[in-house]
Amino acid sequence: MSNPRVRKIADRIQVIVAEMLERRIKDPRLGFVTITDVRVTGDSQQASIFYTVLGAEEELASTAAALESAKGVIRSEVAKQLGMRIVPSLTFIPDALPESARALDEVLERARKQDEEVAARRVEAYAGEADPYKKPRVVEDDLDEDELED
Repeated sequence: MSNPRVRKIADRIQVIVAEMLERRIKDPRLGFVTITDVRVTGDSQQASIFYTVLGAEEELASTAAALESAKGVIRSEVAKQLGMRIVPSLTFIPDALPESARALDEVLERARKQDEEVAARRVEAYAGEADPYKKPRVVEDDLDEDELED
């Protein structure tokens, strides 16, 4: 989708679909939906619409069913507003980004806790003197005269 024309079409489809879901689609199964991304193929034949839903799995399933049933109305509105000869077919795909972000947050939290445990053990379990490589300082008054002559 490096073509600027295709990117503009994708951005416009995202705006149209978001407005449709907010204002015109009155399906009670439709949850709190956010359109996260739209990807259009280079020939503008297919548009993949990524969305997230706030809530549990049952809200996600009911929203997916509502979007599937409203696909025709949404596509006709996209066709009307874009004014293109060929209108891309729409595919709604649940975005996996929130689940991936949640999993990464959990992994980072576990790593942070393990780092804290290691740091606590390092302070508690230091063996030997405070610094085994530090040599005591010798003052010249303590040295014998024989050592000074050498």
